[in-house]
Amino acid sequence: MSNKKSAFGSFLSFFYGNFIVLLLGFVQTPIVTRLMSTDEYGRAGMFEAAVSCIYIFAILGLDQSFIRYYYKKNIDRDYLMRSCLKTTLMIVAGLIVIYLFTAEYVNYWLFKRNTSLDVTILVIGYTIISVFERFLFLDVRMQQNGKLYSNINISQKVLNILLIFGTAWFLGNDFRVALYAMTVSWGITTLFLGIRYFLIRTGKIKPVVNGEALTNGTEKVSIIELIKYGYPFIMVLLMEWLLSSCDSIALKTWSDYNELGIYRAAVKIIVLLVTFKNTFLAYWSPVAMERYETGKEEETKAFFRQAFRIVRFFCVLAAIGLIMFRQVIVLLLGAKYRGADKIIPFLTLMPIFAMMFEITVQGIKFQKKNMYLNIASAVTIVFNICGNAILVPRLAGVGAAITTGLSYIIYFAIGSFFSERVYRVRYDFIRTAVDGILLVILAFAASFIDSIVITTVMAIGFILAVCIIERDSLILSFNYGLSVLQKFIRRK
Repeated sequence: MSNKKSAFGSFLSFFYGNFIVLLLGFVQTPIVTRLMSTDEYGRAGMFEAAVSCIYIFAILGLDQSFIRYYYKKNIDRDYLMRSCLKTTLMIVAGLIVIYLFTAEYVNYWLFKRNTSLDVTILVIGYTIISVFERFLFLDVRMQQNGKLYSNINISQKVLNILLIFGTAWFLGNDFRVALYAMTVSWGITTLFLGIRYFLIRTGKIKPVVNGEALTNGTEKVSIIELIKYGYPFIMVLLMEWLLSSCDSIALKTWSDYNELGIYRAAVKIIVLLVTFKNTFLAYWSPVAMERYETGKEEETKAFFRQAFRIVRFFCVLAAIGLIMFRQVIVLLLGAKYRGADKIIPFLTLMPIFAMMFEITVQGIKFQKKNMYLNIASAVTIVFNICGNAILVPRLAGVGAAITTGLSYIIYFAIGSFFSERVYRVRYDFIRTAVDGILLVILAFAASFIDSIVITTVMAIGFILAVCIIERDSLILSFNYGLSVLQKFIRRK
């Protein structure tokens, strides 16, 4: 019981910050959608797609290597950080040189507009900041410092909102408003993380993990070994980029920036579920790796099975709830973004299956069989490109959402299959399939049936069905909540 309490408390330390960020996001998104037209909002989305693509090839999967070797016995974490950063920054430098020579053409293709020099500087600046932010934030996560993780996220979001107001005052209805806010806010918080890291390495701050001081060892991992482990993740990251950006590129190509802007607004609404996904990922990655390295095999597998059941239960309920109340949420965006209510349903599948995937895929990472992730990624990429090419010209944003949602299901299924082959945990995939079918049916209905009454009745019926199917998780969650409440009452 104490272990469960400790695990739950650790998760909450990561979650509370993202929950506040979620609330701030509900403030930020309507502000942006009212300050910027759908065309300009669509252009801001293309900026995110571009810098994310540059980042994928720059990072070379070394962030995954950092996670994999962080808890290795007697590891020299200083050397690990330096090796990952130095290699990544060398790649970034090369990509920046290429971009500088082609910036005029690349920027015009992205934004369909002649851009000023500041856009090029923002692309370069945000990419460099992203590299430092990734590894410095990973250091916080691997130390399982949930409070700092949460506070940094809150600070970044508050800065972002303030900067949106400030830049909009000078630039007005211009996509650069979002660019400046993103780059400067992340720059400030990353600078803070850099100072913190310096203080840790000079001994002025002592990080603690699970009540024990985190000491630095002497064993060094060669850069060749780090790259060898990390480079297969390029395909995985590319797949994730395609799933988050191919839809935007498809809409730009076969539709227009107006539809792209509406679609990006719908994506921002999915922040409700992405918040849970990011929180869980920040908590889960170091915990799973530590359990594998230090725990007993059968106890570790039992822990993974239970975590998967509970996460699946709450994920499915959250997705159904978001689909059911999507039209209420869309009212916040403004009249010109009302079409987003048809796009949201299938997008809810994205964070749901991505979160479950983070549990089931751990076996591949433990056994260093990353090529299986490449196979899953390759199949998903082909499906995603074909789906967008077929559906976007006919259904615009709804077609892009359908393709994205189904792509994540395919990725989850293939990745989980291979993970079970190399590290058998015996997850319950039959109930997962039933839950997935219910979600797909509801998403189809919400995307194409205009009657709110019909989709609401379906959603309520599906919630009851899920509670029956996942009754063991429901009972476990209820009993845990009841025990917490009883302890609170006794203290009073």
